[in-house]
Amino acid sequence: MRALLSAPGRRPLSPPRALIAALAVALAAPAAAVQMSDVAPMAGMSALAAAQDEAEGASPTAERAVKAAYLYKFLGYVDFPGGPLDPGAPYVVGVAGAEDVAGELARQTSGRMVNNHAVVVRRLHDGDGAAGLHLLFIGAAEGGAEAALVKAAQAAGALSVTESATGIEAGSVINFVLVDERVRFEVSLAAAERGRLKLSSRLLSVAYAVQKGGG
Repeated sequence: MRALLSAPGRRPLSPPRALIAALAVALAAPAAAVQMSDVAPMAGMSALAAAQDEAEGASPTAERAVKAAYLYKFLGYVDFPGGPLDPGAPYVVGVAGAEDVAGELARQTSGRMVNNHAVVVRRLHDGDGAAGLHLLFIGAAEGGAEAALVKAAQAAGALSVTESATGIEAGSVINFVLVDERVRFEVSLAAAERGRLKLSSRLLSVAYAVQKGGG
């Protein structure tokens, strides 16, 4: 990876550009079909986490890119309560309160597949429900609506992902945190169980923290 960031004869990339370049490599490996009993190597998530360590820190642009990349990768590491998707059906990702992440996610997933399924990004507005979603990302701008959106995602069997200090407390399955200026994520297994979601051990192995009870 370092050869990509600082190849001989090339000017070293700035941290944000270096991070985005590294993410492109991490995203190149498609996510494999996920079952809790899978033993096949699934390096995509680990590569994505390691990509940030090649950069000095996260600018707003880089932070947005990393979060979008994680959201894309999360889809391939979760068994949803409805079972495998029908052939030709897309994964649907809803985004509330984070227009910048929605735009970046749409860009990153354009033409890409997860388990042979396309990814559709849906921007949610006030009053929109979570029905039909597989993942709901709730931006920090939602504030007081966070808990209600998390509850709606749980009822719909969708993976909830937040980015606030109260995300796990509000019942979110995954919450983004900044650690030493790098985007990491924490997981609530209790919340996943309430939403009838099974998370791959590969995903859990690269989480910053895993809460096993409560939350």
